[in-house]
Amino acid sequence: MRERVRKWIRPILFTSGGAVAGLGYYFLVGCSAGTCPITADPFTSMAYMGLIGWLLSGISGTGGKENCNI
Repeated sequence: MRERVRKWIRPILFTSGGAVAGLGYYFLVGCSAGTCPITADPFTSMAYMGLIGWLLSGISGTGGKENCNI
């Protein structure tokens, strides 16, 4: 059980951090005319940045050191 939680804590944190960053981006920079597909709606902006956060959580991991030949 504990290993399962440790496995998912990084993607959850990165995804929620990305969603918060997307909400901040919507309020601070967002499209005022409503024609921008990502920043016109706060939910779309949060989903997009959450996806980016989830993808970044996979490349910033420390796994795979047991297979390194260095």
